[in-house]
Amino acid sequence: MFSPRDTLMRLTTFSDYSLRVLIYLGVHDEEIATVQQIADAYGISANHLMKVVHYLAQGGYIETARGKGGGMRLGLAPEKINIGELVRGTEDNRKLVECFDRDNSDCRIEAACVLRGMLGRALEAFFATLDAYTLADLIAPKARLANMLVLPRRRAG
Repeated sequence: MFSPRDTLMRLTTFSDYSLRVLIYLGVHDEEIATVQQIADAYGISANHLMKVVHYLAQGGYIETARGKGGGMRLGLAPEKINIGELVRGTEDNRKLVECFDRDNSDCRIEAACVLRGMLGRALEAFFATLDAYTLADLIAPKARLANMLVLPRRRAG
C-alpha cells in the first residue's frame, strides 16, 4: 500500500555506507582497518562494503593494501573530503520526480508546472548544505564516536 512516507528523498545505501566507511576511518585515523572490522562495527554486510571500498579507493578517498596486514585508511585529510562532492558521486539518480528526466517524462502538466523548478532549487539547497561540511565536521565528536565504533585489536602472528 502507498504511504506518503515512501516518497521522502532518501540517500542510497551506497551513499550511506560510503559515509560510514569514511567516518570509521576518520575516527581511527592511526589504524589500518579491514572491511570486516567496519562491517562488524556497524552491524552491516561486509559484502556490501566491498563495492563501496572499491569506489572510495578509486576516488582517492581511501588507500588500500592487500594481503596479510592489509586493509585501508584515509587517503586524504578529513578536512579535504567534502561531503557534498562525495554524495554527488555516490548518488547516481537525482531525479526527484519524473519531469527531471525530460527524455523519459510522460507528465501531462509539465509545460505549466512549477514543481520541477521548486524541487530543483530544493535539491540545489540540499547539496549546498552538504558542500559546507567535510569529514572533519562529521568526526568532530571523535572520542564519542570512537567509543561506539571500537576497532578490534589485531592478533599478533
